[in-house]
Amino acid sequence: MRIGVLTSGGDCPGLNAVIRSVVHRAVTEHGDTVIGIEDGFLGLVEGRARPLGLDAVTGILTRGGTILGSARVARERMRDAVGRAGELASALGIDALITIGGEGTLTAARLFSEAGLPVVAVPKTIDNDIDATDVTFGHDTAVWVATEAIDRLKTTAESHQRVMVLELMGRHTGWITLHAGMAGGAHGILIPERPFDVEAVCCMVEERFSRGKKFAIVAVAEGAQPAPGTMRFQHGGTDAFGHQTFGGIGPRLAGEIAQWLNKESKPVILGHVQRGGTPTAQDRVLATRFGWHAVEAVHAGAFGHMTALRGTTIRLAPIAEAVAHLKTVPESRWTEAEAVL
Repeated sequence: MRIGVLTSGGDCPGLNAVIRSVVHRAVTEHGDTVIGIEDGFLGLVEGRARPLGLDAVTGILTRGGTILGSARVARERMRDAVGRAGELASALGIDALITIGGEGTLTAARLFSEAGLPVVAVPKTIDNDIDATDVTFGHDTAVWVATEAIDRLKTTAESHQRVMVLELMGRHTGWITLHAGMAGGAHGILIPERPFDVEAVCCMVEERFSRGKKFAIVAVAEGAQPAPGTMRFQHGGTDAFGHQTFGGIGPRLAGEIAQWLNKESKPVILGHVQRGGTPTAQDRVLATRFGWHAVEAVHAGAFGHMTALRGTTIRLAPIAEAVAHLKTVPESRWTEAEAVL
């Protein structure tokens, strides 16, 4: 069998571990040929691919990013590609396709599957917002990087009696901010699921200083929103691909705190540092397991499904179920975090 594999969407620690696992399982166990499609669905559309043997994936387990590359495709071009799904697969000579990506990639995978292309998906996102799986690889690495940032900011904030506002990734969900905020002992955690009152945040900081504390750390997700009537702020519009743009909440909040309390307040935007670099051991293991089971799903003919972690077991879930809605932070998880702020 000739199996195509592509990575799409934002880069994520663990992508190369999946690719490596797919190649090892497919080649050594099943005698397959693996075709690496370059730059995601753009490579599928343009017919750009190369064979991936064991030598091609040697040493990539610990590398961040993706050796296959990733690129966005305009919606009109993607719709045209879905209509030519069979033609595109024939041009590359592939019998099945393994797609590795987040919500957008899973949506595209579902469309291609419904168009008749044999597809198995592997979910990835640092945001951990895919509902059909307990966790996605890449999330643990992003949380580790964000937690280390909080640890480091604490020492400099205390030394200079500052408030530090750390803006973290998370456009629609706050899993990174929640977990890093808890692990790092942030004094305020602001997530998209719970609009915040800027006055309450300022009062929290003020109360810390009144008790003799010399600093405060506020972790805020990039998609966090102030409650109506509390602080004027609006996220950006949409980019060329129709995706809503975010950013700027950290600097704006830091400015409000500084003005309110007349204390030095500094914003720090961690940005794409959360996406890059070596994946943690946990992410390497999960990514490797997902790749192994994706190949098995192809050989079982379980097309239209994706790999998912349930408890400690890898199962298959319909791709349609995975993209039905985002996995947001529930009230119960927020209550746990709030108790230790």
